[in-house]
Amino acid sequence: METEETDPIEWLAQMAVDAEKRIIEQPDQETTPQNLFLPGFEEIMRAMPNHIARSSLFAPVARGKKKIHKGVILESRSDAVIKFSGEQLDEAQADVWMQCMKEAMQKPLGKPVIINRAGFLKEIGRPVGNTQYQWLQRSMEALAFAMLTIEVSKAGKPKYHIGKNRAIHLIAGFDYDETLEEYTLTIDPRWKTMFDNREFALVDWEKRLQFGKQQDYAKALQRLIATSSDEIQKYGLEWLKGKLVSEGSELRKFKASLLKAANELLRLKIITKGEIIYNTRKKEEELVLYVPAKSPSKWKANHTG
Repeated sequence: METEETDPIEWLAQMAVDAEKRIIEQPDQETTPQNLFLPGFEEIMRAMPNHIARSSLFAPVARGKKKIHKGVILESRSDAVIKFSGEQLDEAQADVWMQCMKEAMQKPLGKPVIINRAGFLKEIGRPVGNTQYQWLQRSMEALAFAMLTIEVSKAGKPKYHIGKNRAIHLIAGFDYDETLEEYTLTIDPRWKTMFDNREFALVDWEKRLQFGKQQDYAKALQRLIATSSDEIQKYGLEWLKGKLVSEGSELRKFKASLLKAANELLRLKIITKGEIIYNTRKKEEELVLYVPAKSPSKWKANHTG
């Protein structure tokens, strides 16, 4: 993914101004509020569209200063082209967005939802305090500025396109009331298209909150595993390096990180086995993950996307 050097604050501010202009100048007929119902969704689950979970939008990148991307095409599956502008997002911000989507299901998408910031932090397994409030504010800002256009095909033919006339944001808007210590959150109704036809991953939230420290690779793989119902899942290492935004890392260190993540997934019984093998047919190394069969009563999504 190519990235241009620029002043991130200045660029993000201009991006927000441009987004407001597009909303005024190009009203979108797809923004009618509508309910988001996810088959198989339970309180102990969180959900993410398959194409987002498979992409490099969220990745196990280091904390601190992040790259600013301008119109880059994310690593994803061949049937989806996702163009992204914004700050590189990490696994902790993936948690924030999944919780935002869960909160937004209380009302039709497009309608404002009131959330308590202390309660929100507890839901994503973080302590409550001033430092965490500041982190949450920065995360909300990064999600609000993140802009995407998404084009999905099926059997080589266009299936749907989101953001052609107006880019879609991970969060359409949020306001903070200092007196009540509450956020007013709004999610763009167009996200419903990404969840339709059971094209979403159901993430076991209880297990996600049990991951050890410095296990972002494992958290990223958990999201990826959840996009498929296959009990044996194989991922080429070169593709994974792009998806996990680890292009510059040494292969030896990258493989060690993957095996460490596999051990964590094994500890939490998300997989029964994980190994790296050489595929003689494809002539490449692959990470192979063996996933327990999912209980129909708990996992009803077919992951068809």
